[in-house]
Amino acid sequence: MKTMIYMVRHGDSPKTEGNERTRGLTDKGRSDANRITELLRNEEIDTFVSSPYTRAVLTIEELAQSLGKEVLVVEDLKEMMFSSEDKIISYKVLYPSLENMFSDPDFSLPGGESSRICQKRSIGILKEILKKYRGQKVVIGTHGIVMTLMMGYFDSQYDLDFLLHTSKPDIYRMEFNEEDLIGTERMWN
Repeated sequence: MKTMIYMVRHGDSPKTEGNERTRGLTDKGRSDANRITELLRNEEIDTFVSSPYTRAVLTIEELAQSLGKEVLVVEDLKEMMFSSEDKIISYKVLYPSLENMFSDPDFSLPGGESSRICQKRSIGILKEILKKYRGQKVVIGTHGIVMTLMMGYFDSQYDLDFLLHTSKPDIYRMEFNEEDLIGTERMWN
């Protein structure tokens, strides 16, 4: 029985307000969330699951509401923890560290988590989703690194280069037979 997973990377988010957990969407991010609603409205989505971070929830919330569904928030779908305080990490600090994060699965920023730990927690949730919602269509509101690590678990082409060429937002429809990835299609343009 086939299960469809729609990885929806969050829309544009300001790096100047709140912390990693609470920052929302920019005007562009909100506009793109409307486009996501239009793009996925007819996909007959059964279930919506999201990272607890505001920007991820807001990116899929309108679509869920338009279909009379709720967004189920799952803590372990949160973005990679870059520090112990959920503080916003600037791109100047993050981007030079990405190569280390992807080449050494045990590398982490001080107080943060490694890609190995992040992948383990997020894949655990994805496998639960594949089991619990078998045969359904599930949207996952997610983040760039977490999305890449989950997709990379099933197919090594989803690596740092892939991450650096994704957009905010982005959408990938993944087709599974049980836990076997059959195919992936990018839906955002």
